[in-house]
Amino acid sequence: MLLYHKVLIRFFSIQSLEQNAKHYKELQAAVNVVERACRLCVDVQKSLFSSDGKVVQKIDRTPVTVADFGVQALISLEMSKLFPSIPLVAEEDSTFLRENNLADAVVEVVTDKSALGDKQLSQDDVLKAIDRGGRDAYVFGSKPATYWVLDPIDGTRGFVKGSEALYVVGLALVVEGEIVLGVMGCPNWQEEYSGKFTSKIQEYNNTATRSGVIMISHVGCGTWRKQLWNTQTSDVRMPHNWIRCFVDGHHLIHEARFCIPESQTWESLPLSGQFNATNHAECVGEKQVLVLQTCCGSLCKYLMVASGRASVFFLRAKTQRTIKVWDHAVGIICVHEAGGKVTDWRGSELDLAADQAERRVIVPSSGVLVTNNSIHNQVLEIISSS
Repeated sequence: MLLYHKVLIRFFSIQSLEQNAKHYKELQAAVNVVERACRLCVDVQKSLFSSDGKVVQKIDRTPVTVADFGVQALISLEMSKLFPSIPLVAEEDSTFLRENNLADAVVEVVTDKSALGDKQLSQDDVLKAIDRGGRDAYVFGSKPATYWVLDPIDGTRGFVKGSEALYVVGLALVVEGEIVLGVMGCPNWQEEYSGKFTSKIQEYNNTATRSGVIMISHVGCGTWRKQLWNTQTSDVRMPHNWIRCFVDGHHLIHEARFCIPESQTWESLPLSGQFNATNHAECVGEKQVLVLQTCCGSLCKYLMVASGRASVFFLRAKTQRTIKVWDHAVGIICVHEAGGKVTDWRGSELDLAADQAERRVIVPSSGVLVTNNSIHNQVLEIISSS
């Protein structure tokens, strides 16, 4: 009877989304295009290790693939057709494609996944779509603004490693300065059927062995997820497919499960003065905390917290590296609507308008703290005292 009651709650909650979500139309469109973007990623990844020219290097030595540009072009093309007045803030521009003669490869993968069946896409169409989200594409000014924020592939280094590493396609909508909805697609996410969390991400030889996940969030309506694969539709009105997401319930720091960037060590973070770190879930000591192995990118860590797999995502801001808005925007609303909290290390909300002209960077004080809310103030106190 209890299980039946929970199913009814989920049914009516997701059904009420259509009536209660102010930006339901935009949410539906975002779900649809992010799912197809994830399929684009998987298709490109399959050819990644057998086809020359699909893995290249940007000037900053970060691996980038045809999939990055393909996802940005696909989402830009379709959102500009559906919502022509809403600009796009995204990671890539077409300069690299033009310089390395990769545009035709991107046109091919975008055409295959595009819903714009009434028009044959040209190279110019795709390059302009990419540049629509690039630097200098739109000048916002100081007033609250409305725009899409896109990370075409967060965790590209994980993407090129193969199916064992998580990566995320992330899309958020900001309306008059407030994040109102978000969609994250993670093609190789593995659901935990055992009910027990293990600290090490298992490796799989084939992406098809993973269920994948698509997570959606709308302000005031919660965060929801469903399997990305083995479903026939992206329709958010399908109640039996969607599961409500909540952050975990840990109230004590030593019981919490932490995610940190691969580029940072536990010893570089303020909590290391009081707690040692371990990645062995089975033997966490009294003065230890569990640090999870999550591989590349920030958004997969937001996904971990919003789904209840992790309690905390801890990021120290580096003075020599700018924090990009697309690495955080969609994660922020997914965590908030799942009951969590996101601030800088002083407890202030992240200011999406810190970069008034382009809205491409944020400037959090010292770093970003993402938690299940229950231990947020405890962590801030330790940061302050250290």
